[in-house]
Amino acid sequence: MDVALRHIEASAGPTVTLEEDLFWSLSADELYDVGAEPRALTIGQLSESWQHLEDLLADTDRAVGYCLVWLADVIRAIGQDVPRQGC
Repeated sequence: MDVALRHIEASAGPTVTLEEDLFWSLSADELYDVGAEPRALTIGQLSESWQHLEDLLADTDRAVGYCLVWLADVIRAIGQDVPRQGC
């Protein structure tokens, strides 16, 4: 993770601006059931995921395992937005 984040900072700088905010999302039970067509696509929002992470930093006692899902939303968006040089 550290190597990937250092690469992003080297290629994009210390701040990454994402152009997109909304994304398609699947429920956890459908996400890994690749043998079936998804029944219920929902919409996620990167700014909302980011806000949840900022709230966590303000009050770390509120940490829940789902914070990793919000973090994954943001990391995926950065990974798809930043140039892939060297990866």
